[in-house]
Amino acid sequence: MPQADEDEDGPSIRSLPLDAWHRGRGARMVEFAGYHMPIQYDGILPEHLWTREHAGLFDVSHMGQLRLTGEGVETALESLLPADITGHPIGKARYSLLLSEDGGILDDLMLTRAPDGSIYMVVNGATKWDDIAHLREHLPDDITINHLEDQALVAVQGPTAVAAVARLVPGVDGLTFMDAGAFDWAGTPLWISRSGYTGEDGVEISLPADAAAAFVDALSADPEVRPIGLGARDSLRLEAGLPLYGHDLDPETTPIAADLGFALSKRRREERGFPGADRILAEREAGPALKRVGLAVEGRQPVREGATVIDESGAATGHVTSGGHSPSLGRAIAMAYVPLSQAVPGSTVRLSQRGKIHEAAVVALPFVPHRYHRKGDQK
Repeated sequence: MPQADEDEDGPSIRSLPLDAWHRGRGARMVEFAGYHMPIQYDGILPEHLWTREHAGLFDVSHMGQLRLTGEGVETALESLLPADITGHPIGKARYSLLLSEDGGILDDLMLTRAPDGSIYMVVNGATKWDDIAHLREHLPDDITINHLEDQALVAVQGPTAVAAVARLVPGVDGLTFMDAGAFDWAGTPLWISRSGYTGEDGVEISLPADAAAAFVDALSADPEVRPIGLGARDSLRLEAGLPLYGHDLDPETTPIAADLGFALSKRRREERGFPGADRILAEREAGPALKRVGLAVEGRQPVREGATVIDESGAATGHVTSGGHSPSLGRAIAMAYVPLSQAVPGSTVRLSQRGKIHEAAVVALPFVPHRYHRKGDQK
C-alpha cells in the first residue's frame, strides 16, 4: 500500500510501491498528484525517443484503480457516464467521461466489463478521491466501490513493448487494441489491457503491489525495455494529441468542446439519459464556442499552458492548455481552445505569452500518428 510522509497536518506526499526501485535507478523524483514520482532517469529527450523506437516502462500506480460490483452496476454507471456500458463487450476496455450535471467533464477514465460481472475502472490520480466521492454519492447503495490501493499499475509502451511483455507473459500478444484480460506471471495474477497514453502500441498491467518490484525487474532485464519518467510521458501524450485532465479538460469543458465526441455512444445520444445531455447534444449540432485543436507553432520557442489566443486587436479569444517541444518532430507544438471559426486545419492563430506574440497554424490531431495494434493488423 502507498506510504505517506507525515507532517503537522497529517499525510502529505505519498510514496508508491516502486519508490525505492526508481530511486535505486537514479530517478529524479518530484511531487505529482500527491505522490513522489520519477520525472526522468537519463533525460526527457532520450527517454521519449526510446519509447517511440523501443519499449518504455512507466509507473502509473498513482492512478486510481476501482472495481465496482453489484446488481445493475452497468445501468447505474450509465446515469453518470455517456458510454454504452450494458452493450459493451466483456473483456473490452472503453474510454469514457465522468460528467457533471451541466455536462462538464469531472474526469476522463478507462473502464472494462470484467468476466465476473464487475466493472474495472482507472481514473486520474489527481482526481481519484473526488471521483470516488462522486460515485459514492450518486450510485445506489447496493453498488460496492472497491478502491484497489494494494494494486500497482505499470505501462509498457512502444513498438517492441508487447513482444517484450509476451516473453514474460505468454499470450499477451494475442490481445488487440482495447482488449483486456487476466494473465499469470510466476503465480502472480495480472490484469492486462492493450492500451496506453503515448499513442504507441503497448499494455497496462495491474498487479499486487508487493510483486511489482520483482515484475519490473524481470521486465527491465530485457534490453528493449527502459524506465521512463513523467517528463517523457507528457511529451509523448502531447504528440499523440491526448488530453490531460486538469490542463486540457476540466469541469467547465464539455466533451464536444474537448473534441471527445467519440466518447458519446450512439444509443446514449439517442436516449439522452446522461448528465448534461441537452447541453452536450445541442453543442454537437451547433458546435461549441471554443474547440480543442492542435497547433504547430512557428519558431523554436515553445508556447506553454496559459498562453492566450488573441485576435488582431489583441483581445483574448482562447487559451493554450498544453505546449512544448516535440522530440519526434523537432518543433514546437501545442493544444489550445480556439473559436470554432478558427478550428479548421490550416487556420492561423496568434498567441501571446509573456508579452511576446507567436504565430501558429491549426493542424489535425494527433501530431504523431497513433500506432495502436487493432484487429486485423499484422503482428
